[in-house]
Amino acid sequence: MASRLGWFGLGATAVLLVAPPLAAQTGPAQTVPAAPPASAAADPPLDPNAPLAPLPDIGVAWPDLGTGTATTNVVQTTDGAAETRYAWRIDGIDAAATPLLRQRFDELSTLSANDRSAANAAQLDRRAREDADLLQTLLRGEGYYDARVTTRVEPGAKPLVVLAAEPGTLYRFRDVTLGGIAAADGKAPALRDAFGVKADDPVNADAIVAGEARLKTQIGQAGFPFADVGESQIVVDRAAKTATLALAVAPGGARRFGQVVALPGNRVFDADHVQDIARFAPGDPYDAASLDDLRRALIQTGLVSSVEVKPVESATPGAVDIGVKLEPAPPRTIAGELGYGTGEGARSEISWTHRNLFPPEGGLTLRGVLGTREQLGNIVFRRNNVNGRDRVLTAQLAASHVVRDAYEAKTFTLAGGLERQTTIFFQKAWTWSLGGELLASDERDVIAATGEPRRRTFFIAATPTSLNYDGSDDLLNPTRGFRLGGRFSPEFSLQGSAFGYARLQVDGSAYQPVSPRVVLAERVRLGSILGAPRDRIAPSRRFYAGGGASVRGYGYQAIGPRDVNNDPIGGLSLAEFSIEARVKTFGNFGIVPFLDGGTIYTSALPRLSDFQYGAGVGVRYYSNFGPIRLDVGTPLNPQPGDSRIAVYVSLGQAF
Repeated sequence: MASRLGWFGLGATAVLLVAPPLAAQTGPAQTVPAAPPASAAADPPLDPNAPLAPLPDIGVAWPDLGTGTATTNVVQTTDGAAETRYAWRIDGIDAAATPLLRQRFDELSTLSANDRSAANAAQLDRRAREDADLLQTLLRGEGYYDARVTTRVEPGAKPLVVLAAEPGTLYRFRDVTLGGIAAADGKAPALRDAFGVKADDPVNADAIVAGEARLKTQIGQAGFPFADVGESQIVVDRAAKTATLALAVAPGGARRFGQVVALPGNRVFDADHVQDIARFAPGDPYDAASLDDLRRALIQTGLVSSVEVKPVESATPGAVDIGVKLEPAPPRTIAGELGYGTGEGARSEISWTHRNLFPPEGGLTLRGVLGTREQLGNIVFRRNNVNGRDRVLTAQLAASHVVRDAYEAKTFTLAGGLERQTTIFFQKAWTWSLGGELLASDERDVIAATGEPRRRTFFIAATPTSLNYDGSDDLLNPTRGFRLGGRFSPEFSLQGSAFGYARLQVDGSAYQPVSPRVVLAERVRLGSILGAPRDRIAPSRRFYAGGGASVRGYGYQAIGPRDVNNDPIGGLSLAEFSIEARVKTFGNFGIVPFLDGGTIYTSALPRLSDFQYGAGVGVRYYSNFGPIRLDVGTPLNPQPGDSRIAVYVSLGQAF
């Protein structure tokens, strides 16, 4: 954006009115030099890379071609058309140049951009002039309004171009005025602090632009939806080496949130559902940051391709309504998956989802699994953001056939639940779930003592609940903090006769950074089934241990007591732990040595003894959406039949 300039004489004082550049501008404010003479303006500009025709040898050095405050003195051999490689340097800016000034010069410098190619005398002259003007402009942007830059070329086998800078005096603000800010009443001091530029600060264009951006952000967050922040007007006094800054601010009056209203052309959610997603309610103080949060949340539903959220005048005095216009995104998804797991066999899965079949955000998923040890048909209804952000209501109907080493089960399930979820976009400290399940399960296992096969049918009603606290710093890759969660499920079972029991599980994990590249992580899990003997509990509802999310090094559900056929039988309680060191190595890769342990007990309470241990090492690739892990483990005290090596691949850390 070009600066607005106005010069007029006041004796020894020159007055300059400057509108600083927008925040997106990469360079500082520039002054515009006087127009060149008419004859010079008519000449076409020279191409710095165009070679000249051979010049006659006149036997004298090149003259001083400098004009203005950036002057050039070029010393050259008599063969002006000869091209050679060159070097360059800048003198005199060590005390004045900031890292940002040096970065900008390196990015924009003609000498730097072409120093790998040969140049003749005219090209060196033009490049030196351009860089002298560039450096002088950058110095003025830092507040050195009297800066001068001269150039010279030191001859030799490799000519050296030198930019000699004289920054001069650093101009400072004598006065900074934010006109109209007093209308913000008690919030005026905080807004002045947000602008940040004050008397005696250097006249720095970047600081002014950044201050304007901060002020515009802060004034919106302070409750002024219709605030108007003008452009800074700077008056430079060259005699005194100072400047004054005036910025007009019209707060427009603080407001409170009114209603969410649909703007013309809104095509996805109605205003009531948008209000459910918003984290503000009518009557709350207006905060522009809440609108940014709402925009992100609407996009994250996956049903919106573009969002317009803006404050609009309300009929209620002192309130501001929030206008919303949404454009739809494709609502359907088809997904597929192929995989293989030890203990789980080969597996293929396909699903079709319409995420807004029952507006607002009422989705339907049809899912099928076909594998060597699992078959499943599943219908899931899911409604997101139910009367609040990230509250999810689900209902599902499923028929499955599962074959495990411990049992075979054909199960029909009807379930539903309401939960508050955490997401990678908004990680929550507290999450919870409430649910209900009705199951009819035909299950086959063996009598543990004799190995005699048996088949039983269980009718089960359960009300599972959970409560979790997450104090870690990242959902998929935590490096500090801790997590604690509990699950409780009272269950009523009918098999021969009716009986009841309760399933309880507690999980905890902690993360400590040992160094910038090493994180130590630990995990503990305890579980118990109270109220019924193990043999009366359906095999599919017992506790099992072993596998990638349990004790690595062992097969899926392979740890614990076994029957006469050496197959696991599950138990009434479990205990597990894991310790691992997450070490960043190079680039996006890391290694993770680990030690896991766990066991299953036939008693209702874990005894914390007779553990089976697994150890190994993993590789992590830290992608943009979370770590991808590959773990290879081996059992340290295996039971007969356990494999010596187990491999696990998944997204996210093990815990």
